[in-house]
Amino acid sequence: MSHPHPELGPPPTLPDGGLRIVALGGLGEIGRNMAVFEYDGRLLIVDCGVLFPEPDQPGVDLILPDFEYIRDRLDDIEAMVLTHAHEDHIGAVPYLLRERRNIPLIGSKLTLALIEAKLSEHRIQPKKLEVVEGERHVFGPFDCEFLAVNHSIPDALAVAIRTPAGIVLHTGDFRMDQLPSDGRLTDLGGFARLGSEGVDLLMSDSTNAEVPGFVTSEREIAPVIDEVIRTSEQRVIVASFASHVHRIQQVMDAAAKHGRKVALVGRSMVRNMGVARDLGYLKVPPELIVDSRDIEEWPPQDVVLICTGSQGEPMAALSRMANRDHPIRIAQGDTVLLASSLVPGNETAVNKVINGLTRWGARVIHKGNAKVHVSGHAAAGELLYVLNLTRPSNFMPVHGEWRHLRAHAKLAALTGVPDDHIVIAEDGVVVDLVDGRARIAGAVHAGYVYVDGTSVGEITDTSLKDRRILGDEGFISVVVVVDSATGKLTAGPEIHARGSGIDPAQFDEFIPQIERALEDKAADGVVDMQEIRRVVRRTVGRWVSDTYRRRPMIIPVVVEV
Repeated sequence: MSHPHPELGPPPTLPDGGLRIVALGGLGEIGRNMAVFEYDGRLLIVDCGVLFPEPDQPGVDLILPDFEYIRDRLDDIEAMVLTHAHEDHIGAVPYLLRERRNIPLIGSKLTLALIEAKLSEHRIQPKKLEVVEGERHVFGPFDCEFLAVNHSIPDALAVAIRTPAGIVLHTGDFRMDQLPSDGRLTDLGGFARLGSEGVDLLMSDSTNAEVPGFVTSEREIAPVIDEVIRTSEQRVIVASFASHVHRIQQVMDAAAKHGRKVALVGRSMVRNMGVARDLGYLKVPPELIVDSRDIEEWPPQDVVLICTGSQGEPMAALSRMANRDHPIRIAQGDTVLLASSLVPGNETAVNKVINGLTRWGARVIHKGNAKVHVSGHAAAGELLYVLNLTRPSNFMPVHGEWRHLRAHAKLAALTGVPDDHIVIAEDGVVVDLVDGRARIAGAVHAGYVYVDGTSVGEITDTSLKDRRILGDEGFISVVVVVDSATGKLTAGPEIHARGSGIDPAQFDEFIPQIERALEDKAADGVVDMQEIRRVVRRTVGRWVSDTYRRRPMIIPVVVEV
């Protein structure tokens, strides 16, 4: 079983006839999925998604893949295949298209419609090619065959990439729901046919590799949603991903059955459901939808609201309702249904929202206390099924954290894939498929690129460290005025503190220590302003640490005269 090593260096030149695969995201994490395939100097990209920030990344809106590896080769990109329209697979597309606007986007009807709606907000008109399952299209040296897969959003696709180096089957996100609400099954026959032809490398979704058995059918959720809406005496507020068309269809069906009106809340929810309805993926009964601005005019027992915010996102509608920062006010007796999975890392934020909603008198129903969600990702039994159908010569688990990747690798070994043909990589690790063998060949940089408002890539890990310190410990600024010729103190020190929890009166007793430290440096002939700043920072830092056992950010300001 091959795995990355921290000392991996840059990869050598790709051998003639070899296929190179570099994941710029999606390995060792849930999100930011992006894989770059290279053959004969040409590139094919599969997905280009975002990762959502965790609590220790304050102020960050989104995390993008680092495009540095391909930045000098944008003209070599033949196309970008989008397997489906979840944000962790398409959210970074606008940022890549800013660097080359005419990269062809390849995807299903719904996928392209949702990305086009997103791109319109960035004033980008994409070049696109709509494909359906069963079709094959050639992009430079890449012969791509598209296969239907069932997922928690309609129109998801797997892609088989043929080059002279062999066949790579990339499943995208998938599950094997045998009774899908839209009737669209994962194309197991197509997987088996490819297995007979010879899959040289299988890249398969690992998100649920630790979960035994098979995922429950989406149809089993409908009766639970129906029961919640039937028995609720006041408003029902359903929080879901803005792309989960199947789940929202179930909510609308139950609302219509029980005579309730539906209001969509949240820009992305309104946009995506409008696209899904226009394309026929969402069936909306006549006069069911009402404007959310008019919702107060309807009796509470006649209303269902569908909003964003199931992951506790601070600016999403549900979080704002919980914080009393939204026009829609949670009232005693309201029912809130969280109809989504819990993305790892969001537990604290979601629990905070649940507590906030409960505080205002709402009954909160979630995956922990009712069967209101089934996963869109194949469990171990389904992954074994695909491994046995495709019988890959080489296997590379993708889309998951480390524990998911390793669990999936063990499943592959159980089905007979030799250990030395199983490649566990992480973001930036270069995998070459040469002469029928997949091996790690090196590594390239594949760090995080942070989006903060309109800023892209300007926020660094150092900036985030500073933000965490400011948030946890506060800051102390110290202003001193020194003689530029002698280094002697001429005015100050003047100390200001915010969020440090230190009584300002205590600084009066400490100021003489700063004065003595500066006098000693001046006596030694030190006139370098940078060194004087260091003296102030060290002196203040030592005193705060010894006295309060705290480590606030210390900002020395030295003014020369």
